[in-house]
Amino acid sequence: VLVVDARGMAASAAALVQGYAGFRDDVELAAVIFNRVGGPGHAALLVEACAPLGIPVLGALPRREDLVLPDRHLGLVQAAEHPDLEGLLERAAAWAGEHLDLDALAGLARPAKAGAVGDGDAPGVLPPLGQRVAVARDEAFAFAYPFVLDGWRAAGAEVAAFSPLAGEAPDPLADAVYLPGGYPELHAGRLVAGGGFLDGLRAAAGRGAAVYGECGGYMVLGQGLEDAAGERHAMAGLLPVVTSFRRPRLHLGYRAARLEADGPLGAAGARFNGHEFHFARLVGDEGTAPLFRCRDARGRDLGPVGARSGRVFGSFLHLVDRVNGA
Repeated sequence: VLVVDARGMAASAAALVQGYAGFRDDVELAAVIFNRVGGPGHAALLVEACAPLGIPVLGALPRREDLVLPDRHLGLVQAAEHPDLEGLLERAAAWAGEHLDLDALAGLARPAKAGAVGDGDAPGVLPPLGQRVAVARDEAFAFAYPFVLDGWRAAGAEVAAFSPLAGEAPDPLADAVYLPGGYPELHAGRLVAGGGFLDGLRAAAGRGAAVYGECGGYMVLGQGLEDAAGERHAMAGLLPVVTSFRRPRLHLGYRAARLEADGPLGAAGARFNGHEFHFARLVGDEGTAPLFRCRDARGRDLGPVGARSGRVFGSFLHLVDRVNGA
C-alpha cells in the first residue's frame, strides 16, 4: 500500500502512483492512501485522477498539525521522550478510522512469503561480548537492536541494563560493557556531571572487561566530544579519538566490515554486516589502531574505520549480523 504525501500535489499525483505501480514487476501495488490532504475538494481531485489506473484509493488523510511528530538530526524524536505518546496514538487511530477504509485495508492482507535462504548464506548472530554484559539503556543510548540482545541471551549470556543519564555505572561484576548508539551529544553535560558512569567505564576497562561502543557509544569512549555549539566535553578517554558536531556531515549507508585483529567480536578476518548513520566527524584519531576495514553497499573500499585499544573498541558502525563461514 503506497502512502503519498499529497501536499501541494494535484492530478499529477496519479502519474506518481502509476510510476510506482509499474516500477518493479515483483512488487504488487495493492492500493494507495493520500496523506496531508488540503480538504474535501483536494481529496476528490486526487481520487478522480487515480480512477483510470484501477488502483483502489483507501482514503485521504487531511493535514493535522497536532499529529506531527517532532524530529531531530537522526530522525524522529524517540518514543520514550514523547510527553503524551499514548494520547497521540489514540488521536491518530481515531483520525485514521474516520478517513480510511480500514475494512478494505484489512481485506488486502495475506500471509507473507519469506524467500528461501541457503544455510551457507544465512546471517549469523553477533557473538556475545562476554558472559555478563552490562548494556547502557536510556535516552542517550537507545539504538540497540532487540534481536542482537536476544541473540546474546539465547547464547547463554546474561544481559543487564544500566542508565548513564542516571549516573549509574556498569555492573562491577560484568565482564563486558556495551554502549549502543543514541544521542550522547545532546546529553554530554549530564554524562560528564554524573561521574559514576565515566568512572565506571574506566574501572571496567581497568579490570580487563570488554568495552564496546557503537556510534554514540564510540564517541563516549573517546577523549572528547565537541557539541554543535563548539563546547568540548571530556569523555571516558579510553580510545584516542575526538569527535565533533560542529560543521556536521551526513554519513549514511550499509557497510560490510572485516575485523582487523582478534578480539571479543571474533578472530581477525571475521566479517560483519552493519550500517552507518551519523553526522559527527572525527577531528582527531592519531595513533589509532583500526577496528574494521569496510566496504560500502556498492563494494567500494572505505578503508580502516573505528579504533581499538586492548579490550576497548568501537566504531561508528551499528553491527547487524556476522557473515557465516568468515
